[in-house]
Order: sequence, then structure tokens, then C-alpha cells
Amino acid sequence: MKTMVDRVNRGGGSTARSGATTAGDARRDRWRKHRIARRAEFVEAALRALDAHGPEMGMEDVAAEAGVTKPVLYRHFEDKADLYLALGQRGTEILFERLIPAINSELAPVPLIRTALNAFFSVIEEHPNLYRLLARKSFADRPVDADVVAEDKQVIATALTALLGDYMRMLNMDSGAAEPWAHGIVGMVQNTGEWWLDKRTMSRDSVVEYLTRIIWAAIDGLVRQHGQVLDPDKPLDANKVVHLRPTTDTGTGEPS
Repeated sequence: MKTMVDRVNRGGGSTARSGATTAGDARRDRWRKHRIARRAEFVEAALRALDAHGPEMGMEDVAAEAGVTKPVLYRHFEDKADLYLALGQRGTEILFERLIPAINSELAPVPLIRTALNAFFSVIEEHPNLYRLLARKSFADRPVDADVVAEDKQVIATALTALLGDYMRMLNMDSGAAEPWAHGIVGMVQNTGEWWLDKRTMSRDSVVEYLTRIIWAAIDGLVRQHGQVLDPDKPLDANKVVHLRPTTDTGTGEPS
């Protein structure tokens, strides 16, 4: 038969083991949060290094900007491709942080188009080297498998397809054209953005205004073909909400 002392000692041991496990979990959680925060700091340093050195930036440039050695940097990134993916995730976050509120603003059609376009062009204007790096799919002359720009285009086009489809059905129009139309708009905006970054023959406001007119002319023309007229400066009766969900992980090397 177990004595009272036996039971007390065994119970105390269980509590001690439980306490040790809890403490170990807490330490691992703190270490994980520290690594996430440290990795984010290095990504911001990489963005600054991109501004200074352009798409030819190397890992040594990132390390110097972060004030650490390359071995320290490699503790948080497996290789250059890993840093490229982290930069791509950060670029997507920056873009969507501006684009989602712009698309979901309760504005009339033309101001809404203008606001969404301005959100995109403001991002590539402020981070041109990041866009160039991601668009060419290589980091310091090393190709990578991921195509962040293409993935973002697909996410945006998919959301735009749903948005256009909803409005077309609301206007009793055939919504089958929504998908090719969405991809056409996204492709046109991206190609124009790349041209503008390279040439800079006009201001951001000018290129945004030209694209706004082109896109609205297409919408207006299609709607009129179906016997309806929309006021470009009057909000529509029903505002649809767009959700953009980038397919990225947490940037920690762990499943999200």
C-alpha cells in the first residue's frame, strides 16, 4: 500500500515535471517570437539595401545594412532564395495594405478606379527596386523558383473576377466575361507599371489618370451595349467587398 509520503512525493514530482514542461514551452515560444521579430528586422534591412544597391544587391549588402555578419544573417535565412521569398511576402503585404482599402472604399466608379490604381502605382514608385527584383525572379544572379509577381496577379485577378461578376449580374449582364476582363485589366496595369518604372516619361498622377479613363471607357461602353448607363461620379447602389488572401506562410520556416 502506498503511504501518504509516497503519494505526496509522487504528486510533487508530477507537478515539477508539469512545471518544467510549461517553462520549456514558454522558452520555445519566446525564442520563436524573437526569431520572427529578428527575421522581420532583416527583411526591412534588405528593403533599405535594395534602395541603395538595386536588384544586384547581395547578402553582404543586407548584412552590412543590418549591422551583422553574413553568418548571423544565414541563421535566419536558409539561402538567398529564402530571403527573396521573405522580400516577396513583405512586398505583397505592402501592396495589399494599400490596395484592399482602396478597392473597398465606398466611392463612385471613376474615383474608385483612380484610387485603386494610385495605390498600386504608389507602391511601385516607392519600392521600384523591390518590384524589379521580384519581377525578374532572381536574387544576386541566382534564379529562384517562386514567381511572387505572378502569384499576386492571380490573387488580384481572382478577386476582381468575383467583383466584376457580382456587378454584372446586378446589372442583368452575362457575367461570363468577368474572368477574361479581370485578367485583361490586371495585365494591362502591370505592363503599364513596368513601362512607367523604366521610362518615367510622365508623372504618377498622369499615368493613373490615363489608365482610369481607359478602364472606365471599357466599362461604360460595355454597359451601354446592354442598354444601361452608369453615372461615373455616383456610387453604385450596392458596394461589394473584396478580400485578397496572399498564399504565403509566416516567414518562420514553420507551417502557417
